[in-house]
Amino acid sequence: MHDYLDMFKVEFTLAFVENFDKVETDIETALQSADNEECLEEWEKPDKIWMPKALSLLQNTFKLERFRPLQISAISSIMANEDCIFIMSTGAGKSLIYQMCALLKDGVTIVVSPLISLIEDQLRSLRKCGIYAATLNQSTSQEETKEIMAELSKKTDIKLKLLYVTPEKLAKSKRVMNKLDVCAKAGNLALVAIDEVHCISSMGNDFRSDYKFLNILKRQFGAPILGVSATLTSNVLRDVKEVLGIPAALVFKGNFNRENLVYQVKIKPPSIDEFIDEVVTLINGQFKSQSGIIYCFSRKECEEVASKLCKKGIKSLPYHANLEGAERSRCHESWSQGKTQVITATIAFGMGVDKPNIRFVIHHTISKSIENYYQESGRAGRDGLSAHCILYFKLTDVFRLSTMVCTERTGIEHLYGMIQYTISNDCRRNMASHFNESWDNSWCHQNCCDNYDKTINPNHTQKNVYQFYEKAVEFIDKEKSKDGRITGNKLLELICKSHKTEDKLFIEKVVAYLFVEGYLQEDFHFTAYSVISYVKVGTAASFKGKDRCVVKYFPKSVQNGQSSRKRKMVE
Repeated sequence: MHDYLDMFKVEFTLAFVENFDKVETDIETALQSADNEECLEEWEKPDKIWMPKALSLLQNTFKLERFRPLQISAISSIMANEDCIFIMSTGAGKSLIYQMCALLKDGVTIVVSPLISLIEDQLRSLRKCGIYAATLNQSTSQEETKEIMAELSKKTDIKLKLLYVTPEKLAKSKRVMNKLDVCAKAGNLALVAIDEVHCISSMGNDFRSDYKFLNILKRQFGAPILGVSATLTSNVLRDVKEVLGIPAALVFKGNFNRENLVYQVKIKPPSIDEFIDEVVTLINGQFKSQSGIIYCFSRKECEEVASKLCKKGIKSLPYHANLEGAERSRCHESWSQGKTQVITATIAFGMGVDKPNIRFVIHHTISKSIENYYQESGRAGRDGLSAHCILYFKLTDVFRLSTMVCTERTGIEHLYGMIQYTISNDCRRNMASHFNESWDNSWCHQNCCDNYDKTINPNHTQKNVYQFYEKAVEFIDKEKSKDGRITGNKLLELICKSHKTEDKLFIEKVVAYLFVEGYLQEDFHFTAYSVISYVKVGTAASFKGKDRCVVKYFPKSVQNGQSSRKRKMVE
């Protein structure tokens, strides 16, 4: 009886917490929407004294025809010296906001950016526009450093408009902080812009410890703060505002649904050569002579995929953090100019990539979170034309990734959210709901994603898969009886062998479901040189039981129809 009551308490508590968090998030989202509507009325008014100059800069310097949604609102708030958070999808023009403000305001704008590659990319573009912009990093020459420091020390007539630094540079260089202090006290620090501002929150999936140092900027310098990001959830936004000390910051949030992107999830072929053959057929067919990115798990895989693509006649270059700065720049330049068709990259490549005509982004391995995937896949189709985002899923890749993120505060939670995305029957664009944006599966259409057939087809059954859980427990207990442990890869192999009449792909989806729902759980073992993921029995079975262990199962006709549609989408 006590055990039953304990199980009831656990289930009730979890349900209460989940519902409370949802209600709290819904209320906060509604309040933000109301605030945004009020802000938009005020900040979108075209009667600003600086508007003629802004329009001239937009067309003559940046070579753009018009402002995108919410850009004027964000620029207006900064020109009024308000703190501001700008949340907009990848490719929606976040960098233009602080670049435009830097040219409209007197003094210098400091841009804090996480990656050298991102800084180099923006500097290249700004210098082509004739804008005086610079960076301070380990590759900056002594002569250029001296020139930048002299600019920051000026009382008047500062020529430098944008100075890019990494958070690590600010955290570790007292000399730079001193010069910025001098600049601010002279009234010449116009704005502090923080790119990828979600990195400041330990609640996010890309937390970087040196970003925490940025909490000193507002109280030390007093200049308005602009934070920009494509992946801020409500919880992370709240944390970002608190850490930066800007609780009253205006928030401008755009639409996360990129209508020109077609999302697909494909089963990853067993071998690298089979993967290459499939991708080569795809590129030579639908994406002939068009630019793309293939994201890989590791440096080794980047180089292997690039090498094999080259042997198949597709010009490819690898890009990863181990390359020298000059080599990274050469790769980036070659790809940007169309001399190289495909970049095979780790996540070291991509933030702020300013190439509008990327027609495909392929993930050889799943991303570590929905936020990461949204941002990485969002490199595609920045010109507004149709582009494809193709994700290759294999459960064994999850166990490689989990050993990397297991020490992060929410690493496993975010990774399992990504697994849920891959096995879901919902519209792929439903990931917008992850960012507290409303989404309805009825909005899915034929050219939206590979799950279209499933979202419109009522002919499915709820298939109970508890037998797979019981078989997993049997294998785990068997190893435990021998004082051993079992890895996820081995467990998947054994379950497949014990259910030979079942489709292997279905079994893989079921095992993934068991992890996501908590029926199975990873148990990490730390050695002197590595982290190993073993599997143990989770807690879900004790309060969810057998009847709730179900997956949505579609008849073969729907699966076959979906396969045909997938082929048409990529032919």
